[in-house]
Amino acid sequence: MTIEIIKNVLLWCLVIDMGLLILWFLFFTFAHDWIYRIHGKWFKVPVETFDAIHYAGMAFFKICIFVFCLAPYIALLVAG
Repeated sequence: MTIEIIKNVLLWCLVIDMGLLILWFLFFTFAHDWIYRIHGKWFKVPVETFDAIHYAGMAFFKICIFVFCLAPYIALLVAG
């Protein structure tokens, strides 16, 4: 496996993961009540806690994207 293939894989992972994060944000922003009703059937969580869980999840996902996709991609660009 060449460095070029690894760079392409990391770039596509970055694009797909950022797309998922944006999709999650858009759903959470524009369909908040619908998502809360669906999750409310399974879990008894107040709205404030529900929002905090999603905010923390998005933050964790974004950090993982930066650490596991963006940083290695930039390192390969610099090194290669």
